[in-house]
Amino acid sequence: MGKLTDSEIIQQIAQGDRNMYRELVERYQTMVFRTCMGFLHHKDDADDLTQDVFIQAYQTLSVFKGDATFSTWIYRIAVNASLNKIRKSSKNQFLQRLETVFGGEKSKEYSIPISDNENPENILILNEHKEWVQKALNSLPENQRTAIVLSKYDELPQKEIAEIMNTTEGAVEALIQRAKANLREKLSSLKKKSKK
Repeated sequence: MGKLTDSEIIQQIAQGDRNMYRELVERYQTMVFRTCMGFLHHKDDADDLTQDVFIQAYQTLSVFKGDATFSTWIYRIAVNASLNKIRKSSKNQFLQRLETVFGGEKSKEYSIPISDNENPENILILNEHKEWVQKALNSLPENQRTAIVLSKYDELPQKEIAEIMNTTEGAVEALIQRAKANLREKLSSLKKKSKK
């Protein structure tokens, strides 16, 4: 018997086989974690939120109509849950968290993915200045941050990002371009401040 599709698994869950949900969790756990990590930058928080996303998805599975793919649907839940968590976090907690992440707890650090075709300058910026990159990411408007996280952390095609964000590919491309321009600007101003 071949591998079941998401729809077949969801159908079996609907018919009472709740254990099948584990299949969906195993299939999408890494993807959801990467998305949460892209927003939160902290492994423990991303782990906790990943669990919350799957609990929320399970509890609302009955409203999943299959208009979008399950992966698109769970990405939406992960993005919304991440943004909600950020909104709820007070600034002080967030600054404390940054100190923890960058204060030498190596096991908690998370590397920003670097593709082979990144130029050396980008690799240097990403490796040596994670803190700056993450601060700059956090200061982007939500829609730009979502587009860039899904593009860079999850390496999703613009078509899929457009489905997740419920917009057009052209709008996603514009958001990514604006996000990159904003990141360049913010990174250069953070560098200038650090040199003072």
